[in-house]
Amino acid sequence: MVSDVLVVGAGLSGLWAAERLRAAGATVEVLEARDRVGGRVWTHAVGHDRFDMGGQWVGPGQDRMYALLERLGLETFRTWDEGAAVLDLGRRVTQYSGTIPRLSPLKLLKLQLVLSRLERATQGVDAEQPWQSPEAAALDATTVHSWAERQLGDPELQGILQSAVRTVFGADMGELSMLHFLAYLRANGGLMRLVETSGGYQQDRVVGGTQQIAERLAEGVGLAHVHLGEAVRSVAREGGEVVLTTARSTWRGRRVIFALPPHLMGRMHFDSPLPTLRAQLHQRAPMGATVKCLALYERPFWRDQGKSGAAVSTQGPVAVSFDNTSHGGKQACLLAFVVGRPARGFSERPAELRRRSVLDAFERWFGPEAGRPTAYHEVDWAQEPWTGGCPIANLVPGTLSTFGRALRAPVDHLHFAGTETATMGTGYMEGALEAGARAADEVLAALR
Repeated sequence: MVSDVLVVGAGLSGLWAAERLRAAGATVEVLEARDRVGGRVWTHAVGHDRFDMGGQWVGPGQDRMYALLERLGLETFRTWDEGAAVLDLGRRVTQYSGTIPRLSPLKLLKLQLVLSRLERATQGVDAEQPWQSPEAAALDATTVHSWAERQLGDPELQGILQSAVRTVFGADMGELSMLHFLAYLRANGGLMRLVETSGGYQQDRVVGGTQQIAERLAEGVGLAHVHLGEAVRSVAREGGEVVLTTARSTWRGRRVIFALPPHLMGRMHFDSPLPTLRAQLHQRAPMGATVKCLALYERPFWRDQGKSGAAVSTQGPVAVSFDNTSHGGKQACLLAFVVGRPARGFSERPAELRRRSVLDAFERWFGPEAGRPTAYHEVDWAQEPWTGGCPIANLVPGTLSTFGRALRAPVDHLHFAGTETATMGTGYMEGALEAGARAADEVLAALR
């Protein structure tokens, strides 16, 4: 049997594309390597409730996500951010309110000036075709680290920006080109929206977890058409058909949508070589490094201290923390991110040392009670074989200006989705939906 479309990847992008295609009357089969749907959204039972171990937040500007949640009958609740946040600069720990940490007047003025410059630079980048932006090649040859060193100078200010960059990208400033960085900010409404809770992308969470979104989309596609444990090994052309081979099956379709991080396509054999730009793009898009850590408690004691549970640290291994207490206060929880360089090799350390390093940071910020959780759980996304890291694939310096045009461009009967290919909400669930819709529309136009 030949399907109209084969979709590779049952994350939000692939499932959203499949549902859109099915609604238009196309026959669709979805192939997923894992034993579950959701991709980078994954909800675990931990303690007395369920927690998201992957993508979990939605915020203002993510209109597709809010509309989908409403359609699926899923509710959201606010991330707790009442009270003071903590700033750990190593030699001292301070508290502050709002988004900008408490700094000396001179440092605060410098930081605000640089943020203004960053905003102007962001507006100068083309959101859809950043490689066409003025000075694209020069920006792509400049790392965020070298730019920050020139603009900020002060090591403490650089450390604060480094913590933010690590959390958003799962990578250090020295690994990212300015063009990639600015294009990402442009696609998401600027740096402040990326790092803020209220009014930003960490504002809301989904009651019951975000994996429900993928599960309900799969039901909409039809569970009989979503095939788990089907990792694609080879891609071939036979006449007007595309043939996908897995360890268990052979699938035939008129069109294919690949909805997965670019580097995973490097594992597949193509009988007809891909164009050079597309093939080499797969080699230049490494995933970020993110370890997500949850510590559960009998009660959210930090709130009694007048603290929000949020912290920013320039010392590592933990870069940031959040109050991650579940809906209705059923299970108190602090969330920590170990990201970027400190995350690499983190899982090779003994489990108790990993746990202790996170809890030591919590004790430093929130007192002795933070060192005595009722449960502790962590997921290192670099060890997930069908993701290879989180939250997103990052284009290394020199890539976007040369290879970026291949990100979304169809190749013959092959189309590409996934949040990395989005022009709005890139890197987030919102971007996954935008990319899935765009790829589905491309395919429908081709089929017609």
